[in-house]
Amino acid sequence: MDLDVVHTFVVAADAGQFQKAAAVLSITQQAVSKRISMLEKELDVRLFTRTARGAQLTIDGQAFLPHARELVRVQRRAADSVRPGRRALRIDVMSYRTAPAAVVRGFHQAYPEIELDLVTIVDSAPAAIAAIEAGTIDASFRAVGSPVSRLPPGIAAMPAVDDAHQLLVGPAHPLASARSVTLVELVGQRIWMPGMLPGSEWDLYYYDLADAFGLTIERVGPHFGTEHVLDVLAESETLGNLAGEHTKYLWPDRYDLRRIPIQDPTPVYPMSLIWRHDNPHPALARLRDHLATRRTGVSDSDVWIPSWGRRKA
Repeated sequence: MDLDVVHTFVVAADAGQFQKAAAVLSITQQAVSKRISMLEKELDVRLFTRTARGAQLTIDGQAFLPHARELVRVQRRAADSVRPGRRALRIDVMSYRTAPAAVVRGFHQAYPEIELDLVTIVDSAPAAIAAIEAGTIDASFRAVGSPVSRLPPGIAAMPAVDDAHQLLVGPAHPLASARSVTLVELVGQRIWMPGMLPGSEWDLYYYDLADAFGLTIERVGPHFGTEHVLDVLAESETLGNLAGEHTKYLWPDRYDLRRIPIQDPTPVYPMSLIWRHDNPHPALARLRDHLATRRTGVSDSDVWIPSWGRRKA
């Protein structure tokens, strides 16, 4: 079934006259009549009754009209799904709990008219980069520059958010009452980070952090999810966890978990927005402008970032 013909039928039904339909479609009245005749022949029914006052739908025409409207809507949605600026901007935020999701929420609040499609690629940077190269996503938030997250030609990047780490502990932990801690004070403490994907950019980040400050970061044990980690921390007198300041956690009040800032220096996980440089989606440019205006620089003397993660603001 020719969808241009179906569209012509819908316009003619709304207009009530073939002449008006022709004006809407910028074609001749004869072309409208020909298209309607083709559709009637294909369906083997009369769709319109021609009168002196115009064209009125027959019973069959009335029955066909809602289905014709849906065909036209589906055609439009299909075309919009691949038209830059008409389809949703598809962004990988890694996790709905973490800093990239918070950044995109802020972007949505600033530009609610821009349609977004959020996905979470939980694999490491190579999986996100491959998805960008393949065109299955428009952009991703990643820590780039490590041996496993170097960008290939054609992939661009810009600073997006520096996610400062906090110490997350239960009420019985020795540091639970501290208003802030230093990395030196964390030496000898057990920092429990289960579920680390071996060889990922964040695995290398925590390895470098532990090596730089002599920290004990344990990756042992199966990872049963964030809720399990919070359960264990709430009961533990020895275990702590490093959590990004933008990471959203919810726990029962009885857990009384503490988020303690880390200072002098503050370990920061450097997130960049990455995208294919030839991606023409206008909302992608709006997102980059949003990130450029909202991001504030931090002094290198106040933070620790692995050498591979340092980039110009």
